[in-house]
Amino acid sequence: MQQFSWPDYELIDSGNYEKLERFGKYVLIRPEPQALWNRTLSEQAWKDKAHARFERDHTKKSHRDVNNENGGWKFYKNIPTNWIIQYQPLKLQLKISLTSFGHVGVFVEQIENWHFIDEQVRSFSTPPKVLNLFAYTGAASIVAAQAGADVTHLDAVKNVVTWANENRQVSNAPEIRWIVDDALKYVKRQRNKGAIFQGIIIDPPAYGRGPGGEKWVLEENINELIEHCSKIIDKEHFFVLLNLYSMGLSGTIGINLLKSHFGVQGKWGENLVFSETGFNLPLCTWVRIDRS
Repeated sequence: MQQFSWPDYELIDSGNYEKLERFGKYVLIRPEPQALWNRTLSEQAWKDKAHARFERDHTKKSHRDVNNENGGWKFYKNIPTNWIIQYQPLKLQLKISLTSFGHVGVFVEQIENWHFIDEQVRSFSTPPKVLNLFAYTGAASIVAAQAGADVTHLDAVKNVVTWANENRQVSNAPEIRWIVDDALKYVKRQRNKGAIFQGIIIDPPAYGRGPGGEKWVLEENINELIEHCSKIIDKEHFFVLLNLYSMGLSGTIGINLLKSHFGVQGKWGENLVFSETGFNLPLCTWVRIDRS
């Protein structure tokens, strides 16, 4: 796992199911079910540093439950509704916002994957078509577009796609094709149309709903999704990136899924968020395959 320098982000401390993070000038405390250890700094030190804290409602679900989105923000200092952070090496400008479910609009652990996408897109002699599924607020889509790809960005939530387009605009990135749809339904249609992509990014949640109420359960649906993706990939030159956020899923599962449908042996690793305390957070397992 390569560590990248990012002046606008810092994991200050973590532990006791929370993380203390700086986004630009503002420091937040957010739930983190992976942080099973004790924090390094005192509770008072956390409060002194933080501008706001997202507190989950523990009467409804366990604080260990990654899918517990019940709760709200508690404010310690003045903080704007939203603000911009940047990652200069990839010309990213990203809007940070305090959402009602505790997210802020960026998954910082994806930074290594952003560089992988940038390198893969630039390896093509002509602009590749890249499909980004479960694409959220668009950092990976923007990276691919900045590198020269013809990007299709898909997410099931219209407001999130609007947020992604705002990020594209402030990043001054090329145009992107925006799709609000259920990922599985969309990929099936593309297969029936004979569509071909040179790159596919698959970043699914453990659980979710499509815009029409379609139910997504990673363990139940991921195999079918990857099968359809394998039918719309360019056989000569392609790359595929799969993220697994579901806690407890081994990277070997992802390797086997991609190999069974694409016939290519990939590699996997963990996306960590590094901290000067030495307690680094493992937040995502990635699997990558490519053929040139």
